[in-house]
Amino acid sequence: MFNIEEELKKLPAKPGVYLMHDDKDEIIYVGKAISLKNRVRQYFQSSRNKSSKIEQMVSRIHRFEYIITDSELEALVLECNLIKEHRPRYNTMLKDDKSYPYIKVTVNEAFPRVMMTRNMKKDKSKYFGPYTSGLAVKDTLELIHKLYKIRTCNRNLPKDIGKERACLNYHIKQCNAPCQGCVTQEEYMESIHKIIDFLNGRYDEILKNLEKQMYEASACMEFEEAKEYRDLINSIKHISQKQKITSEEQEDRDIIAMASDSEDAVIQVFFVRGGKLLGREHFHMRIGSQDEQGQILSGFVKQYYAGTPFIPKELFLQEHIEDMELLEEWLTAKRGQRVYLKVPQKGQKEKMVELARKNAELVLAQDKDKIKREEQRTRGALGEIEELLGLSHISRVEAFDISNTAGFESVGSMVVYEDGKPKRNDFRKFKIKNVKGPDDYASMKEVLTRRFTHGLDEMRTLEEKNISSDMGSFTKFPDLIMMDGGKGQVNIALEVLDELRLDIPVCGMVKDDFHRTRGLYYNNEEIEISRNSEGFKLITRIQDEAHRFAITFHRDLRGKKQVRSVLDDIPSIGPARRKALMKHFQSIETIKEASVEALKEAEGMTEGAANEVYKFFHS
Repeated sequence: MFNIEEELKKLPAKPGVYLMHDDKDEIIYVGKAISLKNRVRQYFQSSRNKSSKIEQMVSRIHRFEYIITDSELEALVLECNLIKEHRPRYNTMLKDDKSYPYIKVTVNEAFPRVMMTRNMKKDKSKYFGPYTSGLAVKDTLELIHKLYKIRTCNRNLPKDIGKERACLNYHIKQCNAPCQGCVTQEEYMESIHKIIDFLNGRYDEILKNLEKQMYEASACMEFEEAKEYRDLINSIKHISQKQKITSEEQEDRDIIAMASDSEDAVIQVFFVRGGKLLGREHFHMRIGSQDEQGQILSGFVKQYYAGTPFIPKELFLQEHIEDMELLEEWLTAKRGQRVYLKVPQKGQKEKMVELARKNAELVLAQDKDKIKREEQRTRGALGEIEELLGLSHISRVEAFDISNTAGFESVGSMVVYEDGKPKRNDFRKFKIKNVKGPDDYASMKEVLTRRFTHGLDEMRTLEEKNISSDMGSFTKFPDLIMMDGGKGQVNIALEVLDELRLDIPVCGMVKDDFHRTRGLYYNNEEIEISRNSEGFKLITRIQDEAHRFAITFHRDLRGKKQVRSVLDDIPSIGPARRKALMKHFQSIETIKEASVEALKEAEGMTEGAANEVYKFFHS
């Protein structure tokens, strides 16, 4: 039994991170401290200065744990990682989890490629961005390939030059085919240098050359060619016009400001790269009514820059924030170069921050109704389900379904919803191993037994290794299990939980004669739900998603089974040759149409085996 008073006495006066757990062992708050002893004890001392949010959080603390670090900076880094990992309920949380596109130039290759990526790595490539629109990146890449005709393939050049035929891009004049030796490495690199200039916003020379080529083509009465040059010029102008000049200093900086009310905050970020405003984005924050602007902005900086791959030289902020110097030190370490956090007081820089603040206010006003509707259809809907079932604190819901065709390839699905939203990374598929024939009850028992046994085994393994149980893929158990069906399926689930000594509420999602959701079966009675309620709509979404996920998995397996059975019926074709044929020809139809000579080209195919395949499809 965890005794809070006794554990408080053991706290060290050292820097570190503390994690607060509720009675379900869920992490509800993560914080850092210069002195763990002083900071954690403050939560449990009577004080008038505590906000209602903190008081509510403290009332739910069942136990706490802490991790000692060597410095406050290490504590900050660990705090950021743990908040991102666990998304605690009482931390000021960034609602959006976006990753932004970048343009990557693989200058470490002999014949570099230019592509879109959402992950910035230390691989000696050049990265440009972030861009706020994936569509804008695609348009830019399309223009680059039209202008400079560089490769898009993954061939290992110059090693593979001449080994394979040129691809379609060469024939439609979208690539100069370095894979065929049609362009030297020096000529190719000249194009790459021009692309880098282009991505850095230096368009004047490019436009001048294109205009010259357009007039020359027109003078020679090559009007189609002149039209192509004109279209390229218009595309470049369109891209360049999106980039408003904001500074003559040509620095990379993010301009950050916010607007808030008692429940929500909107953070507006302007992305300035090389002195040009490349884009802007807004983010919604989950806050408490008494959270101050400095706290909210500090929480945003920690969470956003812990995840984004690019950190600019400067961050312009609306006001001073908590841990400003410490955050500068942290961001400098992440960037590898000095980072400055500034609060402009006058001039053009202050006006840009004010513009960002006005944009945040506008977004907050426009999105307020949208945010409320989203809250009603997620957390609000869960609240309705809690009330119907007489439960509380439902966050994670797991729903299960079985799919088969006359017992063929029975499969199970597990879909997960957290706070009313699907958590697709936690969805799981189960191929039924021990049940023969169309027995949905036995299949469901196998799925549930495997799911929770796996979770318990993972927990024990992680505990033995002294690793947090949150690191396991099955260790997080649901607050509510929803079965696709009524009394029978619910009883199967309760039987499995009883055998494993687990106490988790189970309800069934009951359907009417037209296969539409009708209500819930819980504690041996059916509960009617208003069809117009958000709770009913959420139940329907969960049930449909569980069914869709199972059907999709079953269809995939059935398709693979049919493909395998056709080739397995051919003498001399075992697993290795079957795999080689499919890899070489990509489809059964192509194999059917192939000649004996073509079949022999697949790896491991002898003339005898090729003849067997040909006879099978043509006899």
